[in-house]
Amino acid sequence: MEAKTITLVQESFEKVKPIAPTAAEIFYSKLFELDPKLKQLFPNSTEAMKEQGNKLMTMLAAAVAGLSNLDALIPVLQDLGKRHVAYNVKESHYDTVGAALLGTLEAGLGDDFTPEVKGAWANVYGVMSGVMIKASY
Repeated sequence: MEAKTITLVQESFEKVKPIAPTAAEIFYSKLFELDPKLKQLFPNSTEAMKEQGNKLMTMLAAAVAGLSNLDALIPVLQDLGKRHVAYNVKESHYDTVGAALLGTLEAGLGDDFTPEVKGAWANVYGVMSGVMIKASY
């Protein structure tokens, strides 16, 4: 992965951190809009979804930080991919999650979500989801 790609993702994520709870809400709203059936994989209560959003943002922050050391990040992603099988996550869901992630970043970053930043995130998500998928199927 190119250093510039990593830098673009890490710098843009720094702008998302201050709005993490809102970003998580946007993400799940977009995810369920793209595929309403995915809602059944998640808890029903508002409080549980807030906790799920916290987990998402914490995991995303760790993964983004870990891009500087892919050798350490890959086993973490492999483990995460294996765990998602138990949550009934299917390979096709990863595309939907990627679309929801990019839509969330676009909403959260506004004008800072340039085509270059979008490309960097798409690249990074493709690598991360590819590792997770390969580990679990």
